[in-house]
Amino acid sequence: MLDRLIAHNDQIPLSPESLTRFHSRSAPGISVLDYLKRIVKFTNVEKTCLLITLHYIDLICSRVPLFTLSSLTCHRFVISSITVSSKGLCDAFCTNSLYAKVGGISVTELNILEREFLSVIDWRLTCTGELLQEYYVNLVRTHSSGNFVIVGSEPSTTDSDVEMENQSFPPSPSDTLSRPRPRPSAHETSTILIDPATIAPDAVTRRPTVEQNMAFAALRQAPSDRGG
Repeated sequence: MLDRLIAHNDQIPLSPESLTRFHSRSAPGISVLDYLKRIVKFTNVEKTCLLITLHYIDLICSRVPLFTLSSLTCHRFVISSITVSSKGLCDAFCTNSLYAKVGGISVTELNILEREFLSVIDWRLTCTGELLQEYYVNLVRTHSSGNFVIVGSEPSTTDSDVEMENQSFPPSPSDTLSRPRPRPSAHETSTILIDPATIAPDAVTRRPTVEQNMAFAALRQAPSDRGG
């Protein structure tokens, strides 16, 4: 999904006004998929932190219309998102020095990216369970091979063994920019996956749980037991 989004956004001409802290001078030499595998392998990040990254993409794009997730911004965005969400959602998380080493940037730069990330999302680290479920359902239905799996998915055995060498990414051009950027309206709509404002808890389709199916079977069996 991210690869297709990046391929589309890479066709958008880059303007000076759209430069952010997340921009690299050139695209890193590692694919987004391998980058995510590397992060998962060395930080043991929770799946929720990976899923809520989609919400952060929508949130930032709605608040900063000029921002696009491209090959120049995706890697720094992802490591910033994982760093922030791990601290906000998990009881245990890694240090910034480890996140920086895994992400291929310096601790100083990661600290700057973390503050920028929190500022742009207005410290909204969480979202409702219904919204997170909607992201998951849309992601699986749109980008899976047809197997709709809610829980218990088996890990892939084809992951490349990415060694933890100390990669260095190109520096961000926005480090030299000191001019403030206007703060966009928080009411602008998102165009990445779904519009969070249109989602109501009642609109989320839920499949019967195991407990509900067992109770329904027992209810159907009760009349025949009484008749015997």
